[in-house]
Amino acid sequence: MQRATGTGFIGFGLVLIVVGAILKFAVTADANGFDIETAGLIAIWVGVVSLLLGILLVVLGGRRHTTVRDNVVQTPSGTEHVQERDDYNSAI
Repeated sequence: MQRATGTGFIGFGLVLIVVGAILKFAVTADANGFDIETAGLIAIWVGVVSLLLGILLVVLGGRRHTTVRDNVVQTPSGTEHVQERDDYNSAI
């Protein structure tokens, strides 16, 4: 995954935390057969997990390793310079 994916998880987590806090602490309505406070608490916890996952992806998603190999090859027409490049993105 890329670093941008992590920022999406962070934004989603923050929205869930805010919505969950509103449901848990600010809404006083009673719903028959549905507990609004429990739904708010679940939204807060899912938001926290999403926020932590997003932070992890941002931190680990930017690690990149590049290997460059230079080689001079003798050909019938002379020497040839060959360069090989390998890019490794060590994202999750």
